[in-house]
Amino acid sequence: MEIWFDALSIFEKIYWIIACVASIIFIVLLILTLLGGGDDLDGDIDAEIESDTGIEFQFLSFKNLVGFFTIFGWSGIASLDADLPKYLVVVISIICGLIMMFAMASLFYYLARLQSSGTLKLANAINQVGEVYLTIGANRSKVGKVSITVQGTLRELDALTEELIDLTQGNVVCVTKITDNGILIVELLNK
Repeated sequence: MEIWFDALSIFEKIYWIIACVASIIFIVLLILTLLGGGDDLDGDIDAEIESDTGIEFQFLSFKNLVGFFTIFGWSGIASLDADLPKYLVVVISIICGLIMMFAMASLFYYLARLQSSGTLKLANAINQVGEVYLTIGANRSKVGKVSITVQGTLRELDALTEELIDLTQGNVVCVTKITDNGILIVELLNK
């Protein structure tokens, strides 16, 4: 192995070192990611943020750089084995590395968009149809409960009504508004 490495030119040695080191780091990252330990390697900080800034497209991150250098090294070695001129080897390596970075950034971006925070936004309940679970008193006299699908999940939420009669279990209702303290105001759907 040592004789083979000594026989390489400086240019070839650089590509082999980049390819091998980046591949080892890439494999370690892959194993950590599969085991669930590589989540914070891109500098993500778990913090509570009041406003949702959205998901950014992160082209320059640690994982993307590792992917760049891995593909850069191996495509360079393949180009050297094809006896291409050195300038063409560098150009091909850089282009392949950038394509890899873009592909990884796109993949992580679209996977992150699939995540759901799970935070219930009561405003999404307006105009939704549900069913009374616990009796709701007439003219906002007694808080009851309704079973309603909000954000794709069936939930039991507190509710009041402005109807002149009590709404009993099984009545179909529609959410008209939400109070300041998060209680749904519902009306009977089939009067």
